[in-house]
Amino acid sequence: MDYKAYLTENVIPFWLKNGMDRELGGIYLYLDEKGKLYGDEKGAWFQGRALYTLSRAYNTIEKNPEYLEAAGLLYDFLKKCTHDDGRLGFKVTRDGRTVAMNRFDYSEMFAAIGCAEYYLASGKEEAAEKAKQFFETAYGLYTELMDSVGKTIRYKQVAPSMIILATAQVMRKLDARYDDVVSDMLAEITGGGNVKDFAMLENVSQSGELVDSPEGRLVNPGHSLECAWFLMSEGVHRHDKSLIRTAKNMIDVSMELGLKNNGIIAFCDVFGKPSEALEWDMHIWWPQCEAMIANRLCYEVTGETKYMDAFRRLENYVFTHFADAANGEWYGYMHYDGTVANTLKGNISKGLFHLPRMLMQIYEIENHRIVF
Repeated sequence: MDYKAYLTENVIPFWLKNGMDRELGGIYLYLDEKGKLYGDEKGAWFQGRALYTLSRAYNTIEKNPEYLEAAGLLYDFLKKCTHDDGRLGFKVTRDGRTVAMNRFDYSEMFAAIGCAEYYLASGKEEAAEKAKQFFETAYGLYTELMDSVGKTIRYKQVAPSMIILATAQVMRKLDARYDDVVSDMLAEITGGGNVKDFAMLENVSQSGELVDSPEGRLVNPGHSLECAWFLMSEGVHRHDKSLIRTAKNMIDVSMELGLKNNGIIAFCDVFGKPSEALEWDMHIWWPQCEAMIANRLCYEVTGETKYMDAFRRLENYVFTHFADAANGEWYGYMHYDGTVANTLKGNISKGLFHLPRMLMQIYEIENHRIVF
């Protein structure tokens, strides 16, 4: 598989042709199988995600002026969506008015990495400042969330910490001081109780203990594998063998729990009890992407062939089942038996992010151009 060609000749062109709003700016959410709109609302968090994708592709894959032009439209629209307090709506109208808010900091985090990569692509100092402003807003929301655990919130979740980690890894390209945030998040993720020897739990008690409830036993294999490659890449960056071992074990247990019928399932109960999520056994596109990155990176770091074998099996499965050869891009949702459950190409969760990020990561790993 030529990952660069698939990115630059299939996935990015699909979104540039069908997803960009060249009249009012930004990128649409709702694209059907053939790239036609089935709704004109937009996701503020996907403006940041798409801005990151196109800017990073420009920075590390090819200096295509179309990427930079589209990134500029996304950047301008993102500014239009920003509230006076620095927050972003979760979903917005076509012209950028907030329809729904997200209680967490995801929109602001993705805006931060988008603006950071856009600064590196465009040289616009304003974009660097916007990235820092979005990060500060998001970090404040993260602190409020963590302070609420044990008070108004029962569980300590791992997802906010891993997103802060990934964001700070990008932000330190602008300022080395963000490395302190990376260190803090590493300590929280690996020492806060969510990462156990037997699984990464999405939700634990305030003290980091397993809670015997459906939420407490919940494993999201895609998140676990995503977090594992975040940690492994940081282990490589820091020459930290202990962190690499932790990440390697996370990949092992996540694959054992999550790999079912050739693909990664959406959710599971760590003790094998019924999952509360009705879509628990579906094969959704993004966990496959995270599993591919995790296994390919682990092979590159450890040289153990079982990780390359796992990567090749996943590669064969996804490009046989998810890839749409007729219309481009990937389907997002498969039944357990590998048949298409929904033909959409874009929604509030699926857009120009997970798939192209995987393609860029694999290309960079295979060409010894790993960017951390």
